[in-house]
Amino acid sequence: MRRLQTACVTLFLVMMTVGQSIARADDKPFVHPLFANDMVLQRGMEDPIWGWTEAGKTVTVSMNGKTATATADKDGKWIAKIGPFEAGGPFDLTISGPQDVKLTNVLVGDVWICSGQSNMEMGLGNGYDKDHEIASADHPQIRLFTVPKYVAYTPQSVFGTAPHPDEAKWLLCTPKNIMVGDWAGFSAVGYYFGRDLNEKLHVPIGLVHTSWGGTICEAWVSAPALEKMSDFRDAVEKVEKSGAPQTSADARPNRGNPNVPTVLYNGMIAPLEPMAIKGAIWYQGESNSGRAAQYRTLLPTMIRDWRSRFTGGDFPFLIVQLASFMRPSAEPQDSQWAELREAQAFAADTVGHSAIAVTLDLGNAMDIHPKNKQEVGARLALDALALGYGQEIEYSGPVYKEMSVDGNKVTLKFDHLGGGLASTGLAGFAIAGEDNKFHWADAKIDHDTVIVSSKQVEHPTAVRYGWANNADLANLYNKAGLPAVPFRTDAPK
Repeated sequence: MRRLQTACVTLFLVMMTVGQSIARADDKPFVHPLFANDMVLQRGMEDPIWGWTEAGKTVTVSMNGKTATATADKDGKWIAKIGPFEAGGPFDLTISGPQDVKLTNVLVGDVWICSGQSNMEMGLGNGYDKDHEIASADHPQIRLFTVPKYVAYTPQSVFGTAPHPDEAKWLLCTPKNIMVGDWAGFSAVGYYFGRDLNEKLHVPIGLVHTSWGGTICEAWVSAPALEKMSDFRDAVEKVEKSGAPQTSADARPNRGNPNVPTVLYNGMIAPLEPMAIKGAIWYQGESNSGRAAQYRTLLPTMIRDWRSRFTGGDFPFLIVQLASFMRPSAEPQDSQWAELREAQAFAADTVGHSAIAVTLDLGNAMDIHPKNKQEVGARLALDALALGYGQEIEYSGPVYKEMSVDGNKVTLKFDHLGGGLASTGLAGFAIAGEDNKFHWADAKIDHDTVIVSSKQVEHPTAVRYGWANNADLANLYNKAGLPAVPFRTDAPK
């Protein structure tokens, strides 16, 4: 009898647990948690606001004299599009229907997604001049939102469990709130980028940080987009059939293996859709550095995927090129990191309305996480001001255009001269002849060109610049103070 009672109790507990699990899965919020006090809505377009209620119920959203109404579909999801609004606030936003919700201190400005791996995740507390920067991070018109790390094998509607109580909520940018997060606070690159935009544009900035250190690009791409690439078709099928996340040494429920195709898109991007945004910044590539040829297609696939899913259309997508890392090589040689940088630049050219921020000169041979994130954010902000806001400014360093050969000399021409070429004694150039063996080259600026030669190469056929894992000696700039984009004239077509 005692065994029977024990079995019945065990069965009852199991049924209760299953029931609670099902209830949690179906218990979606009336208002999506992305919409809360202190949030930023995107200016200049209709902002989708959404949530869940009983099918067929009507929900009304109102703010600053404008109103939008929506009816919940058969699954209970409602989505109302309100606006457009000009930059400003604070406003109260009310949502009424089966429930009544009032959101306060809402600003209208520009919303940017900040994503990637550890160099995007790295917080202010790990960077240069951290004490001063943290103490100075008091910007009431900048709002911060951190998406919890979450692995999911199917697209999620809402965020996973937040390990920190202040994640998955909008926070005012203050010295206290800037330190919320797993790795010494909010994304330093994201913060410095947003701070520069706020100071230059004088409009509210919302920063939505969704990144995870050490992750591969394909984890951030949706299954329908990724399965169009033959390289990933089988992997996507296995993910879709598995039905449950793998687990890693970190066995917390939301911290499964993030390096699986689609799982971070499912858990950390899908819950944001179809939010209205101004654009995205992306710092990732270290974990794909051995597969640069594949990345030339993979990253554009991800960019197009995101652009199709967020409200904002062909929004600016700004890419940080990998910084210099590892010990410098004594002689010119092939480099996986150089190839990955080339793939990043290729992706930006391929998808359009995209740009890169060069960071060759900001690296550290001994640290894959260089500390000068202030300059990374500043260069991304220049990209944004030019591409996203139409300002007529120079936002790029010199970009290789074409070469010509005269005897043993090669003349290189560039776009993005930024008032002219500049350097304090050129370095970082290599030259090769028909044997394809590269030698360090002598280089000099001649007006708007660079002339390259080597006594070891009589009949040059190719030139490379900044082509190394660690290329911090490469020092060609324009007079706008921006470093040249690394290149090889023998690049694959």
